[in-house]
Amino acid sequence: MNFEFNEEQMMLKDSIVKWAQDNYSFEQRCVSADSADGFSRAHWATFAELGWLSVPFAEQYGGYGGSVIDLAAIMQEFGKALVTEPIVPTMVLFGSALSGATNETVKSEVIPQIIDGTVFGALAVYESQSRFDMSNIITSANNDSGSYKINGAKSVVLGGGLADKLLVLARTSGEQMDTDGLSLFLVDASDSGVSKATYSLMDGQLAADITFDNALGVLVTELGEAYEPLNDSLQNAQVALCAEASGIMETLNLTTVEYTKTRKQFGVPISSFQALQHRMVDTFMAYEQVKSLLVGTLCELTDDKTSKARASKLVNALRTLTAKNGKLIGDEAIQLHGGMGLTDELSVGHYVKRMMMINLMFGNADFYQERFNNVSYA
Repeated sequence: MNFEFNEEQMMLKDSIVKWAQDNYSFEQRCVSADSADGFSRAHWATFAELGWLSVPFAEQYGGYGGSVIDLAAIMQEFGKALVTEPIVPTMVLFGSALSGATNETVKSEVIPQIIDGTVFGALAVYESQSRFDMSNIITSANNDSGSYKINGAKSVVLGGGLADKLLVLARTSGEQMDTDGLSLFLVDASDSGVSKATYSLMDGQLAADITFDNALGVLVTELGEAYEPLNDSLQNAQVALCAEASGIMETLNLTTVEYTKTRKQFGVPISSFQALQHRMVDTFMAYEQVKSLLVGTLCELTDDKTSKARASKLVNALRTLTAKNGKLIGDEAIQLHGGMGLTDELSVGHYVKRMMMINLMFGNADFYQERFNNVSYA
């Protein structure tokens, strides 16, 4: 069986590699990360021009019509480049949730704006009491003469500070922990009822705590039935995050091996020490395990015969292995670089921080391990 990316996917990957080599050195990346926005708007415009922002969207909205495999292909390269641009908040999270919505009027208006780079979006789901439970929602949406008014607060909204549009999960009926009664709404971030507190996360990405006070929302899903569709839509986003993490793991391994060939102790490169060779083999195998499970998951997700339960089981397994092996690779990269691995002047620490944040998005290793244990194949 052929597990290689096809020609078009390789062209997408190569275009990102070439662009990063010419325009995104570690020093250039740091300049973008230290700007007021935390990224370069000029680079974002380039992403749109080159068609990268169109990859996961259907052709009817002007998209590339790519599958989850196409999305994973580009996310691996974005992970290797360690881009600070809001690919995950806008294209992956906001875009995935919007693609799974049922309001065609909103989709036809907003998705083309994501593709051409004129709109930044954010997905506002979790609240301070939610932990990793997407059904634990207090934020409410009440029908007021045909319009929905949203009240409540959302925590750690990725990309929320700079977002033009927000997709907000709110309760329209039921109790706090019910999966029924949840609806998804599109909210204009400039609405007078929206207030934000923006801050930087450990990896330099921006997030925001957002409060809604009678903010006007447009219903984009069936009333009270957003939980399952949103959960399904975010499945591809979960895989995309793991693909990004695999790109980071590969880069960390290559960087660490190269460093051990130049760092000398007792007059010889430390790469000649058998104990360190064993540790580098362990990290290489850890990356290969994640890579193999990622490929297997992609194959299953694009197979029409794969059941929903099996797909969920595989994604949970992938998230668990990515978190556990990612921690091993990150820890070893830091330690084998010595004190330098902790400095901001070296790229290693930045890659590790980004991987740590990925491993906490929507749940940690223990959370996904438990979900894996509790989901049976069907």
